[in-house]
Amino acid sequence: MDFVLPIAIGLSVLLAVNIGANNSAAAMATAYGAGARSKREAVTLIAIFALFGALIAGGSVIKTLGKGLVPESVLSTHIGLVLIVFIIAIIFISWANLVRVPIATTHAIVCAMAGVGIYSDAFNGRKFFEIVIWWIITPFVAWFLNYLIGRYLYFRAIKFLTNHYTERSINRVLTLFLTVSGCYVAFSAGANNSANAVGPLVGMGLINSHAGAILAGVAMGAGALLLGGRVLETVGKEITEICILRAISVEFTGATLLLVASLFGIPVSLAEIITSGIIGFSCAQQGFTVTAQNRHVARIAFFWFVVPFVAIGLSYMLSSIYFKYDIRAIVGRNF
Repeated sequence: MDFVLPIAIGLSVLLAVNIGANNSAAAMATAYGAGARSKREAVTLIAIFALFGALIAGGSVIKTLGKGLVPESVLSTHIGLVLIVFIIAIIFISWANLVRVPIATTHAIVCAMAGVGIYSDAFNGRKFFEIVIWWIITPFVAWFLNYLIGRYLYFRAIKFLTNHYTERSINRVLTLFLTVSGCYVAFSAGANNSANAVGPLVGMGLINSHAGAILAGVAMGAGALLLGGRVLETVGKEITEICILRAISVEFTGATLLLVASLFGIPVSLAEIITSGIIGFSCAQQGFTVTAQNRHVARIAFFWFVVPFVAIGLSYMLSSIYFKYDIRAIVGRNF
């Protein structure tokens, strides 16, 4: 039925808006926490550079999510499966936005597609496990690098700067670097996370990668502007105190990991990488025990570990209902 297609597009836009609010907002959380940018400045920069990232470098990851996990023939034949993927992802991401937790958006959308593919017996397990390996490695690398920087380089850098420059010149230069690093993160977020919203539409053959990048980039920017402030507050203020040097470290390491993953066409989680970097600094400064007992860290970890399993299970269950009761005959459309 023709009305199902506008619903799919609408769900894609809604998902991109929530991604902009949740994951892209995390791009500027470090700068906001450091007091280098106001909340309005942060979300405005996110909106602009997320769009640029989606347009310039988003194509490879969009293709992976559109065709790499579940064959294009399955998604184009069963539009109901695409709706299932969108609905599951929106549920988790909207929930996370309400409770102000930087959820791993990529986990929700990829695992929802995994559940669909497993039930349909059309699942690229090799590509999925390749993605999971990146999910494990990238946040650990972000945590480890920022732990080392916070433990061994941070105070040395401060000592060097204070011995050679005035406080005013130091703040001016660091604020400039923080602006650049924040824009770098937002760009990388657009390049990688745009696929989460439009990958299934590309898999349906409804739009091409370029059109999908435009759609996702605009909607992500709108989400950051309208709803991004809530997650900024949690990540930027409530885990650990973040000064400008720490923020620059977290943003540059996180954005680089995200961009490298995008070049390989791998969807990874911006929120997970950035937040892991912040947690790495917290471990270096406050210790592992204090950080582990932080209620915000515990709540974030809960979402990160639970969402993938629940998303796969829920997607598999809804797919079985879709085929068992021939819902395709009611809402589906063959292309």
